[in-house]
Amino acid sequence: MADPLDEVSVNYEEDGVLLSKELDRSVLSKGAWATVMFLYQDMNRQTGEYGPKKVSIRRYQKRDNAYQPRSKFNISSFKQAEKIVDALQGWIAQDEE
Repeated sequence: MADPLDEVSVNYEEDGVLLSKELDRSVLSKGAWATVMFLYQDMNRQTGEYGPKKVSIRRYQKRDNAYQPRSKFNISSFKQAEKIVDALQGWIAQDEE
C-alpha cells in the first residue's frame, strides 16, 4: 500500500497548464501530523516560463488515511533561506556547548 504522504504535492494545474511545479521535497516529520518541505517554481503566466526556485514548508494532518493541509510557510527567497539556516546553525551550536 502506498504511503498517503506520497500523494501531497505543490504541483498546481489549471486548464491543463502546470502553474506550480514541484522540483523536490524533503519529509521533515511523519505521523498523525507531517511536515514536508518543497522546492518548487511558479510559472509566469505572461511569459509561460518558470520563475526562480522557491521553498514552502507545509504541515498536514492525517485523517482517514489521507493528509489534509493545515498550514504553510513560504520562504520568499534564497537570501531569506540563508538567514534561516544561519539562525538554526547558531542555535544548534549553542545547544551543543
